Amino acid sequence: MKLESLNELFIEELEDLYSAENMIIRALPKMIEKVASPQLKSALSNHLKETQGQVVRLDRIFDELEEENDDLDRTDKKCKGIEGIIKEIEDLLKEDAEPDVRDAGIIAGAQRVEHYEIAAYGTVRTYANLLGHNEWARLLEETLNEEKSADEKLNVLSTSINLDAKAA
Repeated sequence: MKLESLNELFIEELEDLYSAENMIIRALPKMIEKVASPQLKSALSNHLKETQGQVVRLDRIFDELEEENDDLDRTDKKCKGIEGIIKEIEDLLKEDAEPDVRDAGIIAGAQRVEHYEIAAYGTVRTYANLLGHNEWARLLEETLNEEKSADEKLNVLSTSINLDAKAA
């Protein structure tokens, strides 16, 4: 497919994020199950709920987009970036690792996911603004702020968990 407009690129990026968020929803329970730290388990569980809300926001945007584009299918695209990061996390979960070391690795993987999402949501929010979709930009900004907050929480948790992993 040839991308001929910013609007087409915007839709392509939204489809990528929709795929990413749904992959994350499937991956988080596996991560939560393997976490030893109660604080990290709680943070990931809370972020799972947030991620489900983020998909609802994307659904709202796609519902409006699909009214104008009959051939649009939000499930067509596969986010290869998040797929790769999740594969790395899944490989870590299979390792025979000390619990604190595994938790440190889970945080590292989760932060890679957050950084991908922060970049992607910042981009689509900017596109939405440029295209005059102010309500969509607001919804995307809300998700962007949640992703930044999740990353900050992981940063705080990593301080103690990384020290525990060092001592293991």
